Amino acid sequence: MDQDDRLRHSASFGAAAAAYAEHRPDYAQAAVRWALERAPDPRVLDLGAGTGKLTATLVARGSDTVAVEPDPSMLTELRRALPSVRALAGRAEAIPLPDGSVDAVLSGNAMHWFDMAVAGPEIARILAPGGTLAGLWNVMDDRVDWVAGLARISGTAAISPRDVPTSWRTETADLHLPRTGVAARFGSPEQAAFPHGQRRTADSLIATLATRAGMLVMPEQEREATLARIRAYLASRPETADGEFTLPMLTGVLRVRRL
Repeated sequence: MDQDDRLRHSASFGAAAAAYAEHRPDYAQAAVRWALERAPDPRVLDLGAGTGKLTATLVARGSDTVAVEPDPSMLTELRRALPSVRALAGRAEAIPLPDGSVDAVLSGNAMHWFDMAVAGPEIARILAPGGTLAGLWNVMDDRVDWVAGLARISGTAAISPRDVPTSWRTETADLHLPRTGVAARFGSPEQAAFPHGQRRTADSLIATLATRAGMLVMPEQEREATLARIRAYLASRPETADGEFTLPMLTGVLRVRRL
């Protein structure tokens, strides 16, 4: 994906901010603990915080948390859901925080949108020495047969290679690195995955997939055809045809330290 497409996709979420807040999953608590393992009582920035899915988990564990989000509609949803959290307008390439002001920067399903040639130095600037940068991704467990079928039927606009455990490690392993000749600001990456799940119905799973960036930028006729194909598949599977079910997931984490 080139820079123009990346910007177009990353800017698409505001139109679906309410649906994002309602349908996107939270993050496995064990994954958040592992991300913050080296900073047991940290000041944390949730960068690209969206509607506050990760922010809420950080607040619940007692972390001193600030959220930064570029999209006004997403930020409005975050502030509505978490009124006590300091939530600022900003982006990874221009973070409105002082130098060395946080011990960890976490990013939930957002680091792949960052321009790390610019964002890398910015994140390093606001991190304390030795601080942690961690990206978290909720991925659908395509080792389960019906989930693998769903990924095939849905196409990469709804379930990309980054969204399944068979390929998320490869897809995310170098996301902390700049895509140009700028020097890297972080050390060697570590990755780990933690079991997770979300209670869904066919309708709510379809609504979740409809909030993916690839779906949001898709022409309407193509999007409706894709969602209809997904609906037909879910209706055909005994696991998903009737009532609630658990969508098997993992929360994958990429963790690096500031050099």
